[in-house]
Amino acid sequence: MATAHLIHGYLGAGKTSFAKRLELELPAVRFSHDEWMSRLFGDDPPADQFAALHERVWDLMAEVWTRCLGLGTDVVLDLGFWTRAERDRVRDQVMAAGADYRLYELTCSETEAWARVEARNRDLGGSLLITRNTFQVLRGRFEPLADDEERIVITTDASPPGERASPRR
Repeated sequence: MATAHLIHGYLGAGKTSFAKRLELELPAVRFSHDEWMSRLFGDDPPADQFAALHERVWDLMAEVWTRCLGLGTDVVLDLGFWTRAERDRVRDQVMAAGADYRLYELTCSETEAWARVEARNRDLGGSLLITRNTFQVLRGRFEPLADDEERIVITTDASPPGERASPRR
């Protein structure tokens, strides 16, 4: 049975680095929302259009990754999954495709996360520009996983993402 690997975490938690490693180890097809946004709309899309562009990319990617699952191919979804509603919607899509899922929670300290975002901002390479103010403002939109959401916890502080994994059920 194909599996969707859902990568949850805040900015700078190491989601994309972990997703890239996971796609090679499995193997799977990786979908990174930021990479698609950057490729289609540049590394700093207009703030007044961001929500609409974000949703268009989300929908386009869903058409492709659900098709991959239907064909029996694992996918790695580097989509952040900041809200419970997003996670529930994707879990429903995965089940409708006849597949299974695993949810990974990537965590690190806020200091480490911001340092990574600053480094990434110097060489965006497919990432979106994130200012310090944006980093702080977006924190209010980030919903941690609920206790009933089975996950694998990946702590990424001071080591490459995935080096200290511990399942939490």
